[in-house]
Order: sequence, then structure tokens, then C-alpha cells
Amino acid sequence: MEDILMNAEMEMETAIENMEKRFLNIRAGRANPAMLDGVFVNYYGSDTPLKQLATISVPEARQLCIKPFDRSCISAIEKGIYESNIGLTPNNNGEMIILNIPALTEETRRGYVKQAKEYAEDCKIVLRNIRQDANNDIKKLELPEDDIKAGQEDVQELINKFNKIVDEKLKVKETELMTV
Repeated sequence: MEDILMNAEMEMETAIENMEKRFLNIRAGRANPAMLDGVFVNYYGSDTPLKQLATISVPEARQLCIKPFDRSCISAIEKGIYESNIGLTPNNNGEMIILNIPALTEETRRGYVKQAKEYAEDCKIVLRNIRQDANNDIKKLELPEDDIKAGQEDVQELINKFNKIVDEKLKVKETELMTV
């Protein structure tokens, strides 16, 4: 029974981590190098993650600088940013690419909050599935009915704890997105 609970808790922690990673991709009007994690560049015939080809820095709150290790691939990096559809226009000065992050409108912010809520709900669905699997595993143990009920209550306490964490993280992200 302890193994089932520990396994369920580890899976729930992983679900929370995945939700946090998805939250990072929602931009809040501030520059964040993680915004470029999904950008791939065609470098000598193979798709290569941008972060392997250049250093990405944040010189100002709403600006990203991309300095390639190999200056000859600067146009390929520019093309990769265009094709990634992240909504940013690269400015090439010959040595580096500068991305200016535009200020978010109220409507855009609300759209991002809605997206964050969808990610949180997806996480809660995963948590419920983990709970269901754990409860099924407990039923298979052929224990007395009282022990099975106690085990299921422990699983429910776990999911309540993790649902609360999801709600707290969503509230933080909402506040971050709606702050001008």
C-alpha cells in the first residue's frame, strides 16, 4: 500500500512540474529565454534547438538578445524564429538578433489567462487519472475492506493536496499575467 501511495505522489509531482513548464511558455509581457525553447533552426540540414546554437540573454525587461556562436547561421536563426510562430519579429544587426517583446493588451492577457486555466485543468485531469489508477491498485491487493477504504482515503488526501497546489500556482500565474 505504501508503494502505491509513493508512486501516486511521484506521478502527481511530475504532473505539477509539467504544468509549470507549460506555464513558462505563456509570455507575460516580459522577456524570458524559455520563450525560445520551442524554436528549432535548420543548421547544416538538421533541425537544431536554438539554445544549442547561440547564447540568449535578457538585456532589458522586454528584450531578448540572441548571439550565435557561428555568425554564418544568423539568417537561419532568423528564419527559425519566423517559422516557430512565437509572435516575435527578429531584428538582425549582423552580429546578433534582437527580439523586442511587445506590451500585452488587455485582451491578449485574458487570452493567456484562459490558456493557463486550460493547462491547470489538464493537470487536474491527469491527477484524477492517477487517483483512479491508485484506487484500482489498492482494490487489487486483497486486503480487508477497512484497509482498502483507509488507503483510498489516503489517496484522496493526496489529490486534495495536489489540487490545492495547482490552484495556487494558477493564481500566481494569473496575477503575473494580469499585472501591467
